[in-house]
Amino acid sequence: MEVVIVPDAAAGGELVAEAMAQLLGRRPDALLGVATGSTPLPVYEALAAKVRSGAVDASRARIAQLDEYVGLPADHPESYRSVLRREVLEPLGIGMDGFLGPDGTAEDVRAACAAYDRTLAEAGGVDLQLLGIGTDGHIGFNEPCSSLASRTRIKTLTQQTRADNARFFDGDVDQVPHHVITQGIGTILEARHLVLLATGEGKADAVAATVEGPVAAVCPASALQLHPHATVVVDEPAAAKLKLADYFRHTYADKPHWQGL
Repeated sequence: MEVVIVPDAAAGGELVAEAMAQLLGRRPDALLGVATGSTPLPVYEALAAKVRSGAVDASRARIAQLDEYVGLPADHPESYRSVLRREVLEPLGIGMDGFLGPDGTAEDVRAACAAYDRTLAEAGGVDLQLLGIGTDGHIGFNEPCSSLASRTRIKTLTQQTRADNARFFDGDVDQVPHHVITQGIGTILEARHLVLLATGEGKADAVAATVEGPVAAVCPASALQLHPHATVVVDEPAAAKLKLADYFRHTYADKPHWQGL
């Protein structure tokens, strides 16, 4: 696992966007796994700026969804499909024909979950999966004590997670669905490159547990330690609890320039 410490969220967004740009330069039809929430927004904004300037052509890229609410219509403004259309696909010039996601309105949710795993495999797998992290170490909606071998499945949201997401539903927690479909940890680990982005002091404990703690289901993100190509990009506040922070700074500063992320 490589840990890269950046000055702030904007620098982290630019760094990850450049990694995506380099990937699209090598493979224009790359499958990019994306996450929702506020943390990845600087990545999408930086990548969109590269598209607008002509530095990157993302028109052939494909986008894979990490998770989705169960029961929200696909055209609901807070369905993750709608959010990603606004924040990722439209700014990058990618049509919905390049979008892969689970069906959160399916009558048979279990079948929809299995179908999404098959869809990802048939698409050749995710080339780069961008992840955020919760304060409790969750990735996607894999809450603590999720199986590290789990596949795409339905999960029940904790009351804290629903309360956290109420800000997207006019502050009304009762509007927040109780269930989601999420890629499982085992599914996430099949991506060829995992990039976890974390910013702010509120993520410092989770980052330390992910990077320097044991691999344990109580911190789902710690499963990234098992991946052959995992990159953790954190700003200074999020890196505050890392015991090896100076080592991480040294190794990144002195790595061969051709390695990239």
